[in-house]
Amino acid sequence: MPPESSSPSDLIYGLNDRPKPLPALLAALQHVLAAFVGIITPPLIIGSTLGLTAHLPYLISMALMVSGVGTFIQARRPFGIGAGMICLQGTSFAFLGAVLSAGFLVKQRGGSPEDILAMIFGVCFFGAAVQIVLSRFIGQLRRVITPLVTGIVITLIGISLIKVGITDLGGGFNAPDFGAPANLALGLFVVLTIILLNRSNTPWVRLSAIIIGLALGSLAAWFSGKLVPQALPDLPLVSLPTPFRFGFNFDWSAFLPIALIYLISSIETVGDLTANCMIARQPISGPSYISRLKGGVLGDGVSCMIAATFSAFPNTTFAQNNGVIQLTGVASRYVGLYIGVLLFCLGLFPLIGAVLQQIPKPVLGGATLVMFGSVAAAGVRILAQAPLDRRSMLIIATSFGVGLGIAAQPNLLHLMPTLVQNLFDSAITSGGITAILLCLLLPEAKASTTAANHTPERDSLEPL
Repeated sequence: MPPESSSPSDLIYGLNDRPKPLPALLAALQHVLAAFVGIITPPLIIGSTLGLTAHLPYLISMALMVSGVGTFIQARRPFGIGAGMICLQGTSFAFLGAVLSAGFLVKQRGGSPEDILAMIFGVCFFGAAVQIVLSRFIGQLRRVITPLVTGIVITLIGISLIKVGITDLGGGFNAPDFGAPANLALGLFVVLTIILLNRSNTPWVRLSAIIIGLALGSLAAWFSGKLVPQALPDLPLVSLPTPFRFGFNFDWSAFLPIALIYLISSIETVGDLTANCMIARQPISGPSYISRLKGGVLGDGVSCMIAATFSAFPNTTFAQNNGVIQLTGVASRYVGLYIGVLLFCLGLFPLIGAVLQQIPKPVLGGATLVMFGSVAAAGVRILAQAPLDRRSMLIIATSFGVGLGIAAQPNLLHLMPTLVQNLFDSAITSGGITAILLCLLLPEAKASTTAANHTPERDSLEPL
């Protein structure tokens, strides 16, 4: 695989260079700007969908705080945990479907918001343990979870989440004015704003497109009367993390879909880490590369376990920061330490979450519609990189057919055991398992293998 840039001189600061505090802080701020919306959006969606609005400020604070801790671990690489690069951690969109399913499972049983959160964080805690174990076998795992499987699952994740985005665009779940012209106009205004900003020739306008879209959409909602600022709740100035604040619960039917997403997320992380290695001018083959992958996936697992402990939703390595590294030419992992500290400090203040909570649903829906569409598009791009022979097309067709078919007709499995229903009623799990089984069962045609690119640059896994 060829490197993305022509020469090491494309980087102002290499992986192990130590920039001065001011340029390091400026680079860190740009990374935080690029990832901020991605970190806070999943808690906003989960909280509003499951009726957890009373706890949203705390959940958003913990999301930012844990993202900071995870980013610090990835950059610092203590005890071999982490990739030793700028691997910005953030709340994963891939888990939204499975987390919402677990929440609705408890809600249907008459559980309180605290019971819902206890179940979610309980199954996510053990799911993180699965990822930690998987990190030790990342080489073998890549042979099972191929780019074909990863592309199928990520596409299904994006398609499944689009329903959440379009629901918010219409006004939100069970909203009395759902589908009102004012809601649709507001959501479409945000969508068009993000599209136009992404067509800008200025890189930072493109990076900030979603934030600007949310800001302009909220302003438009305010002028139109859709946003009436509410008095901020009586919150403490500083929010300190509390282990298992909402308790701890576990259910196999909620755990299995989440465990599958942890499996797929590990492979997605491998892709992000590989891109990061290429941009940072590090080898993408050999023992040091595999060691970096194992450390990175392990760092993801540890970050997710910390997240579940302190009431934050599962984390993953963000792909957004790869674009920031390319843009700034700063690949120094020391910048990752600054990013971690900045995110942690932002998470200390729950008033940030209380303010963000007031974003109108149509505005949030317009932004998430584009973001979730981008997730599906990323899956399609991965599929396009795989050789689309007859075997691949058969796997894609069957997986999409099963996944989207069950999602369209959830009553199809109503006579099956409860465990089977809870495991396969999601497009992500049913389509993903179908893809994995078909990849294992259908023989693969022999193809000539291309030699891996052995980059001569020095790869260092030195401690800080």
